[in-house]
Amino acid sequence: MLNTLSTLDLIVLIGLVALMPLTGILFSKKEDSADYFLAGKSLRWWQVAGSIFGTNINSFHLIGMMGIGFSVGFAQAHYEILAFGGVLLLCYVFVPMFRKLNVYTLSQYLEYRYNPTARGLYTFLMITLITVQLVGGFYIGSQTLVFMLEGTQLEINYLQGIVLMCLVTCSYTIFGGLNSIVATDNLQSVMMLVAGITVAVLTFAQPEIGGFAGMLRLDAQQAPELQKMHLYLPTNHPSLPWTGVFTGLMILHFFYYCNNQYLVQRTLAAVSDEEAKKGILAASVLKLCIPFFSITTGIAAAYLMKMRVPDLEIANDTAFLELIRMVVPVGKGLIGFILAGLTIATFSSIDSMLNGATTLTTVDLYQKYLNPQASEKQIIRVARLTIVLLVVITALLAIQIFASPDPKSNFFLKISAWGGYFTQGIVVAFLLGIWWKGASTRGAIAALIAAPIFAFSIEAYYNTHWGLNTEIQAWWGLKLNFMHRVLLTAVFATVVHISISKVFPDQKAVDPQILAPAPPWKYILIFFAVQLFFFLAVYNGFLPHQIAAVLAALATIAVWLWGIRALKPSDNLWQDSRFYASLVNGVVVFLLFYFP
Repeated sequence: MLNTLSTLDLIVLIGLVALMPLTGILFSKKEDSADYFLAGKSLRWWQVAGSIFGTNINSFHLIGMMGIGFSVGFAQAHYEILAFGGVLLLCYVFVPMFRKLNVYTLSQYLEYRYNPTARGLYTFLMITLITVQLVGGFYIGSQTLVFMLEGTQLEINYLQGIVLMCLVTCSYTIFGGLNSIVATDNLQSVMMLVAGITVAVLTFAQPEIGGFAGMLRLDAQQAPELQKMHLYLPTNHPSLPWTGVFTGLMILHFFYYCNNQYLVQRTLAAVSDEEAKKGILAASVLKLCIPFFSITTGIAAAYLMKMRVPDLEIANDTAFLELIRMVVPVGKGLIGFILAGLTIATFSSIDSMLNGATTLTTVDLYQKYLNPQASEKQIIRVARLTIVLLVVITALLAIQIFASPDPKSNFFLKISAWGGYFTQGIVVAFLLGIWWKGASTRGAIAALIAAPIFAFSIEAYYNTHWGLNTEIQAWWGLKLNFMHRVLLTAVFATVVHISISKVFPDQKAVDPQILAPAPPWKYILIFFAVQLFFFLAVYNGFLPHQIAAVLAALATIAVWLWGIRALKPSDNLWQDSRFYASLVNGVVVFLLFYFP
């Protein structure tokens, strides 16, 4: 619980939060549907970056990730580090394809590649997924507001938090479309970064911690089983097993970055392909900062609180507020500023999901089936009505389902687990469709339908049968981790898609315009061979992991630059997004080796 806010804190908090709807309204304008859904394809790279980051990261990411750092450790960083695999696929496979076809929705690609049924299934699955995520978003957002304002003059309850979120998000999302959302996303990205970094700096400045290096020393002094600065946890770990991280979590990254309507929509709104790619890469750099000002701050908070209040029991997702009370000076406006940054961030993912669901509903359902001759005014009117209906329905569900919120759980992981029921068939349909000309319509439809059914079934069967086997428990745990479930479902969906495609091939020829070039397997295999070499060197004690991290990163960059020169030389490497992708990839590899 925070202390009562000072007058200065209140002024800062209310003033900055008021910028959210004001910014959205100022950037709204009278638009046609292209403006409303894709911002007139006018976004520059920095707008794409800020909007992707703001869509991807909200206040509960900071609070939730800090809570996981507090309770589990640095392994949560895989959510940000390994996301770069999805970023690369989006940049160099999907963005060029989607933009070449000039699509509004990703489901339009599935219609071009397969048929209208596949398009409809994607729309249904995505709207279902977005509805689930919106319900979770309202719950998370309201719970966050309740946590942050508890004990202050602005204290609210769970229901009031949801009403406030409904009013604020509707105030600019309805009227401004993607233009307004991008503007508010960029505002919240800046505010959230500054707020998160401020808390991190103040935490690491505490004398008990002694900076980042001091926190690493504190962690090294713990017994091995209690140390938190490790990326890799056992295969049977209930939350973050390394086997699930490199398989199921990667598949979720592929979906989220490549096949998720409300995130990819920002890249479709860029001025050019190169601006879109640079924006995506810049957003990935921002994501790589999160482990170091959120997760590691949670680890530092665990040691700080253990020293200052050893007998105080602190719930994982409330550690953030307790930390603010400990380290942020009172009466200087800093608490108001931090709360404002997190409050603004609370709304960002919700407005992006609303815009994505609205685009799907309006373009794929209303314009395609109900009124193909709809005017621009009619399309935008239906889009705005859809936003209102979605907000009302999902807010009511959040109130009904989570009438008694539980602040003691790591809800961030629960949301990831829920989303993992609906996505594997989508990933398989896109990946096989874009790279394998033999992928058939019946195969795609079967995979899209069968994957969610299998996901629910395999989890239930494992938890009641396989998980009781002691040998299986030793490998994968008593309950099936959602990342392992995602892996099994993706394998099943792939087998279904390929098998049915072989038995029931399409009679029509596949348009080569909707197939991507073959991956550069030579350089991909060399990249993985380099990583395997350094892994074995570390595993067998030939190299310290710190030295291996540097050498592996440099070798990764060299392979990338070699591939750029061999595949498609650049006249100006400094202007080529692939050069910056190679540098980011080097950083990713460095982190994976440096924190074993």
